[in-house]
Amino acid sequence: MLVKPITDLTLPELRDYSQLTDVALRRVLEPESGLYLAESPKVIRRAIAAGHVPRSLLLQEKWLADIEPDLEGFPDVPVFVGTSEVLEELTGFHMHRGALASMHRPPLASVADTIAGAHRIVMLEDIVDHTNVGAIFRAVAGIGADAVLIGPRCADPLYRRSVRVSMGCVLQVPWTRMPDWTTSIAEVKKAGFHVAALALDDNAITLDDFSRDVPDKVALCLGAEGDGLSSRALRTADSTIVIPMLHGVDSLNVASASAVALWELRRR
Repeated sequence: MLVKPITDLTLPELRDYSQLTDVALRRVLEPESGLYLAESPKVIRRAIAAGHVPRSLLLQEKWLADIEPDLEGFPDVPVFVGTSEVLEELTGFHMHRGALASMHRPPLASVADTIAGAHRIVMLEDIVDHTNVGAIFRAVAGIGADAVLIGPRCADPLYRRSVRVSMGCVLQVPWTRMPDWTTSIAEVKKAGFHVAALALDDNAITLDDFSRDVPDKVALCLGAEGDGLSSRALRTADSTIVIPMLHGVDSLNVASASAVALWELRRR
């Protein structure tokens, strides 16, 4: 490994990691420059296993032996090492997971390539909370959907918090960003998917009723926190489904709802 002890916090090579508590800076850093930040040795390992290429790493010295096997193919990638105090001063937060990697973003695939061969996909419209996006990806990976399509205004799955909440599952699940909802829905339907919108609607059928004769290929659509799916999305759906609730509760958090629906609609 190309190990570099940190002696100067102003080095240009360390800019990827500086002042990470500034949300605006991260939004500029990650999507615009084609980078994202992977946090913890486990997530870094999953990113490399997915074929993503690191630009540099930042870690405490005690993690060197743990991360070394994963970097055998990257002998020229700098590994910056410092004490926990130095790393906290650089990043602006306590790195209790011990390691960060600045990763090059892979190019996004087309919608058609992302859903090719899939039978269960999830479509996210305008879900802006990074925690919810990460949790949905974890449900997708754990319960067994094949791919995720995200809308133009949906939160970034490779944002550091999304990656962390998903436990790195955003690096395992095929996904891409839809250029627009209408065109992508048409493409999904052309591929043979039954589009099922999860929403509170007077004409919705219950999830358990829908699952009794579930189509072979289902695209589960989930909407924004609070407002849910837009009227446009509901108009394009083949079915609208609802999770039956008790005690006057009308709905679940969108990430929890995704897990319930995916479990019920899983391929047996």
